[in-house]
Amino acid sequence: MTTLKQLNTCDVLAFSATLHGLYEHSPWIPQRAAAQRPFRTVDALKLALQKVVAEATRNEQLGLIRVHPELAGKAAVAGELTPESTGEQAKAGLHLCSPEEFAVLQELNAAYNDRFTFPFIIAVKGADGQGLTRQAIIAAFRRRLRNQIEDEIGEALRQINRIAEMRLNALLQLEPAMGKAIMAWAEQIGALSEDAQGLTCTYMTPTHRATAVQLAQWMREAGMHAHIDAVGNVVGRYLSTDPQARTLLTGSHYDTVRNGGKYDGRQGILTAIAVVKQLHERGETLPFHFEVIAFSEEEGVRFKSTFLGSSAVIGQFDPALLDLRDREGVLLRDVLAEAGQDVNTIAAIARDPADLLGYIEVHIEQGPVLLDRGLPVGVVTSIAGSRRFLVELKGVASHAGTTPMGMRKDAAAAAAEIVLYVEQRCSQGQAQCSDSALVGTVGQLQVPGGSTNVIPGACTFSLDIRAANDAARDAAVADILARIDQVCQRRHIDVNIEQTVSASSAPCAPWLMQQIAAATERAGVPAFQLASGAGHDAMLMARITDVAMLFTRCGNGGISHNPLETMTADDADVAARILLDFLRHFKARPARAGKGNADYTEKQISNIPQQIS
Repeated sequence: MTTLKQLNTCDVLAFSATLHGLYEHSPWIPQRAAAQRPFRTVDALKLALQKVVAEATRNEQLGLIRVHPELAGKAAVAGELTPESTGEQAKAGLHLCSPEEFAVLQELNAAYNDRFTFPFIIAVKGADGQGLTRQAIIAAFRRRLRNQIEDEIGEALRQINRIAEMRLNALLQLEPAMGKAIMAWAEQIGALSEDAQGLTCTYMTPTHRATAVQLAQWMREAGMHAHIDAVGNVVGRYLSTDPQARTLLTGSHYDTVRNGGKYDGRQGILTAIAVVKQLHERGETLPFHFEVIAFSEEEGVRFKSTFLGSSAVIGQFDPALLDLRDREGVLLRDVLAEAGQDVNTIAAIARDPADLLGYIEVHIEQGPVLLDRGLPVGVVTSIAGSRRFLVELKGVASHAGTTPMGMRKDAAAAAAEIVLYVEQRCSQGQAQCSDSALVGTVGQLQVPGGSTNVIPGACTFSLDIRAANDAARDAAVADILARIDQVCQRRHIDVNIEQTVSASSAPCAPWLMQQIAAATERAGVPAFQLASGAGHDAMLMARITDVAMLFTRCGNGGISHNPLETMTADDADVAARILLDFLRHFKARPARAGKGNADYTEKQISNIPQQIS
């Protein structure tokens, strides 16, 4: 069996020869990676190989792509593939294609080569290593045919790196056991859905309650004491041998948006369960209680109020929320009663900040930053705060053919000018302050009652400005509002602006970030830092204790809140091993009087019913 020690100590020729099958007909990749030895971990070796690919010339990258065989192509039929490719295509059943499937693949191969001039490449073993179905391969083929060429080159190289990663695992006889468990669990609860066509799990539906029961069962099997509380949070505690020990919290949410992804929120819960299972099976205990909370509600889909689960944990659940109704007119208090919960006990869910050591959340990134950097994980610096507005512009609707251009009061033209300024200002803000993660979005834009031959007399649009620090966000908001006023005055447009959401950013605690970063580096992965543009339960937990987050790479271009949301078993395993190492090396911050998160408690999140996601 080949070992990392052997790879670190052999000569360059032996190193390259041992790894020759990882990258198709491209010995230059291991040859260049050999210069970076010794590798601390297998993950460091993987990243070194991937770095060689990333730093290669464009001609070298295209050459690497072009030496790969077509799926079910002539080389496969003739038996001319490398042993590695033969085994991988067979695992996906590509040698068993029906005549119809074979014809479709040949048609797609031809179309793809015409568009991109290189063969379509996909890791047919899939994200979990179990193998993609032929139907899934064909669907990915069709989807990627719509990519721009630069995006598709990047995706082809990522697929090549994924293939090499799995081949290296096989060579070293490594199994990403925790990662595979996380992926399998996600598939199992992902099959529980309110919709037959996708994953939908909204608050306190039968699907939601069945998911909670399954999570509680897995927690107990992993060695935790588990229960479902009065708002539907699933709580598992892995007890310390010291009954007086304080508690370190982790978790995330298990509800989803409609037709959502399998890993958003759920990865953090399942990762913690996998880690506790590992500790329990080895008979390890921790010098603190470790509590895993599967928050029942974060997305705000059914009752239009987010963070119902975590707001109860921090003792800020508003009883008025019990009178909210879903779109069927059902009261929140009634669905809780139907689930057997006593709403009078919700207040008792609140944790005592003095008992808490902190809160750590593992979460899929839901964006493309780590994917673009070629990194499996990243350390979160802050969760962005958001300000949202509804802007209404009123001009004069008049005849499109008879009103001269200089005499128009065109509300849509004013909106267009403002939208472009939002893009310009927020791009400028990122350049000036790269750690602010400033972004601006106009996600809704309407011309009410518009007609092709009428100058728009009214236009409404939404405005969402987010940043990892409030000062950068508020400065951008001030500039944008000022520009809106200028544009409207110049164009003689009346404007009404309503702020609908204001949420402060939630900085992560440096002392926790440092410990996560150390665990990341011990795994052989650079501790890359990035901000979160999406909202998380950690934002509310920051009101009572110090928080930190670890992001995991999101595939398919960073798509999330979507069935295409994906990650790999290897990345999930890296995140789980980092969390496990973090727990084993965890050093508590000395207890402080009052609230646990004394540095940040002035940062309050307002308008919870319309919170960011």
